[in-house]
Amino acid sequence: MSGVWVFKNNGVIHLMEKQGGGSSTCSSRKKVLVHLATGEVVSSYSYLESLLTGLGWERYYGGDPELYQFHKYSSIDLISLPRDFSKFNSVYMYDIVVKNPNVFNVRDV
Repeated sequence: MSGVWVFKNNGVIHLMEKQGGGSSTCSSRKKVLVHLATGEVVSSYSYLESLLTGLGWERYYGGDPELYQFHKYSSIDLISLPRDFSKFNSVYMYDIVVKNPNVFNVRDV
């Protein structure tokens, strides 16, 4: 059983299973993280780190060596990202959006 989890407005989630030919009933377009103030796509961790630093986030060292992490002293939030930027996907992008409202957006390519 494979597919995509879909979140409804009423808080209910359900699994949209893949149809015969491997295509999902939901679109599986590539996503990008966009910095709203500049309209630029986040294309590297160095650029993302400069944006997050400006928002009060700091690098967190001492965690898992496979992760690139950021924390804020003013909150208990921790942003954990895969060390390899090629594995940076929409799950990590939405985590950044939720923890930085009105600063970032996730868009289809």
